[in-house]
Amino acid sequence: MKKQVANSITNYVSSKNLYLSYLSYPTHIYKNQRFEVDVKALITRENFDYIQTRFLNGKNMTPLNPNESWKKSDNEGTYTNKFFFKAYESKFKMPTLEVRLYKNKTLVESRRIDAQEVSFSEIAKSDERFTNVIAKDFKIINSKSKQYTNKQALTIIDIEAMNSNLEDFYIKGIAEQGITVIEDEYPSQHVIYYLVIPIHKKSIIFNYYNTTLRKFEKITVPIVLDEELVSTQTDLNPNNSSFEFYKKIGMGILSLLSLILFIWKRKYIFLILFLILTIIFILFAMPNKTIKLKANSVIYILPTKNSTIFQKVTNEVIVEDMKRKNGFVKIMFGAGGNNFIGWVKEEDVI
Repeated sequence: MKKQVANSITNYVSSKNLYLSYLSYPTHIYKNQRFEVDVKALITRENFDYIQTRFLNGKNMTPLNPNESWKKSDNEGTYTNKFFFKAYESKFKMPTLEVRLYKNKTLVESRRIDAQEVSFSEIAKSDERFTNVIAKDFKIINSKSKQYTNKQALTIIDIEAMNSNLEDFYIKGIAEQGITVIEDEYPSQHVIYYLVIPIHKKSIIFNYYNTTLRKFEKITVPIVLDEELVSTQTDLNPNNSSFEFYKKIGMGILSLLSLILFIWKRKYIFLILFLILTIIFILFAMPNKTIKLKANSVIYILPTKNSTIFQKVTNEVIVEDMKRKNGFVKIMFGAGGNNFIGWVKEEDVI
């Protein structure tokens, strides 16, 4: 993104005690891009308590930090501020900035500075690898991939970026994905992102647009399954695992064999054995009981305090109770064939 220092840097708004100028202003922006406007105020009066900023006559363009405080610079009477905006659509108008000085809650002076012309365009509309992210810098801090079901893996990506829009991060072609945690201290952003991918996938490849280099950068995330978790997650759904399936079949066969022996031999020991085996078979074949989770419950990958957060449910939801361990409940949730496994704290169960 190109920036230019606006002409008003040298042509201050005419005022007795308050002069405004732009230190930097974009000339072109892209859809969903976050960008900044740097403003300087030269104040030659001392009798004021605080500075207020207002944004007037804008259209589809409001600041993300409208209440940002002005910072006093080393130069006497000089204050600076950075306001961040985001371009959602092409039909917009940048707002006029009005700066007000107050003394004892009384307005003592105010001045305005007009907006500059900014062009707009969409970027990479046909690029299937583009993640919607436009950033000055983008880094993958860490990534972990873990077996999630017999056919799927769960990948967690830890991302840091500068002057970016990580809240719009999205990888095309992956049905289950989302933001687990976002820390937005603009211009710095930090996101933990999850994806559910086919277990045979070897890497995730995507692009973002680098505003410093003015080109697309390719990011490759290798998929290496965490062996420790593979060993703990092979029983993701005990009712669906191969071992449990054959155990049920074996119990059913033994039960049927006991019934045949009772009919043939007419010995009650076989009848008792048949009843015991039948009860065990029924218990094995019973589905998991269901429980209800509170709204805003957090679902973790593992039953530990420091486990990565997988999802957060916004409403009360019914899930399957699979087993309990260390104050956590192993649950299965989802719909149809898209069922997922996770852990919730027992205190989140209604």
